[in-house]
Amino acid sequence: MTQMHLGVFTYPGGHHIAGWRHDSVMPREILGYDYYRRTAEAAERGKFDLVFVGDMLAAREKDGRVIAQGALNNIDSISILSAVAGATERVGLVATLSTTYNEPFAIAERFASLDHLSAGRAGWNIITTANDDAALNFSRKSHMEKTMRYQRATEFVDICKSLWDGWEDGAIAADRVAGTFTDIRKIHEIDHKGQFFSVKGALELPRSPQGWPVMVQAGGSPAGLEFAATVAEVIFAAQSDREQAIKFRAAVKQRMPGHGRDPAILKVLPGLLPILGSTEKEALEKEKMLNELLHPAVGIWMLSEQMDFRLYDYPQDGPLPTADIRASGGAFTPRVVHLMERADREGLTVHQCGVLVAASRSHGSFVGTPETLVDHMKQWFDEGACDGFNIMPAYFHDEMDLFVDQVVPILQQRGLFRRDYEGSMLRHHLGLPIPTASAGRLAA
Repeated sequence: MTQMHLGVFTYPGGHHIAGWRHDSVMPREILGYDYYRRTAEAAERGKFDLVFVGDMLAAREKDGRVIAQGALNNIDSISILSAVAGATERVGLVATLSTTYNEPFAIAERFASLDHLSAGRAGWNIITTANDDAALNFSRKSHMEKTMRYQRATEFVDICKSLWDGWEDGAIAADRVAGTFTDIRKIHEIDHKGQFFSVKGALELPRSPQGWPVMVQAGGSPAGLEFAATVAEVIFAAQSDREQAIKFRAAVKQRMPGHGRDPAILKVLPGLLPILGSTEKEALEKEKMLNELLHPAVGIWMLSEQMDFRLYDYPQDGPLPTADIRASGGAFTPRVVHLMERADREGLTVHQCGVLVAASRSHGSFVGTPETLVDHMKQWFDEGACDGFNIMPAYFHDEMDLFVDQVVPILQQRGLFRRDYEGSMLRHHLGLPIPTASAGRLAA
């Protein structure tokens, strides 16, 4: 029987934007090692496939000022996961790093290092960075245009694969008698000259346990879909509607053969923010409590940021001005399009849309009991909307512990999720092959 895959998306305080204000959260501890260690240990206790850490590259801002009401962004993802690698043995470690504001050699080295340190548990969430403010932090006047960002990303990933494949298996001779540490015949330099990069040389590190980190992608635009079909082994999806999720998953899989790839290897994990109670009433009361903690400024700010449209001057109790937003000519993400369609369909106000965005950061959410949550997850899984979920606890750590202790056992009882790990590496958990040493090598 095919089983689900599960990740947990770490986030300061929690994924409900007001989660950090919950009484159980210690907001001054969210930059400490123990905060992330505890999440990773809970994930491993629950036999999760992976721990996922995001990256922003710019402070949250409103009108040029850092927003006061939101928790801090994540600290460096590789630093976090390198630290928690020592506290865990099996759970995968997925770090987010941008191809727009980094260089291939440095990223290839960092992920090879993480894969070695974790004994084969590294994953790379490949992003091109959607935040325009990031450009100003990297000596650039403006953000790179989307099509060009994805062209750069494709070349970037190809170079990384070639660097990882530059060391053949067995290149470490470690011959004490001859005094030879490396067999240089098995180390291959690359000599790449492309549209965006010129890279000549070899990594200082031998091929890591997985060969390459697991390739994860999170974009949903047409360019993002094509990029996912080219490189992704896992997709962190944003669809909150089941029918849209079915179409999204099918669309990516349909594109993969055109890039010489087997669609069967792809795992699509939409984000899911569960709010749980022992009864539905208790869960609804918890949701109400969290939403009441939401600062009024945060919802409108997040909504404006996501739609790239200033909504501050519109009546909060009036309808979302979807006609004006569409007329602005923005390049809307699929989640923005979906929210506007829902607002039109349900007559949602600006305030209601702001709460929706802030309460789940525009991902799917569920309010109910552990049993009804499993029913919900099973329906998505059975109908081809996903291959599992990236769980986004509303606040840490109580909601993560609740999911592990009360939801995972039900999934296991129903045969929907593993009772134990069968392998030691992230590729083992996900049923992914280890790439052959020549698979990513570019021609010199």
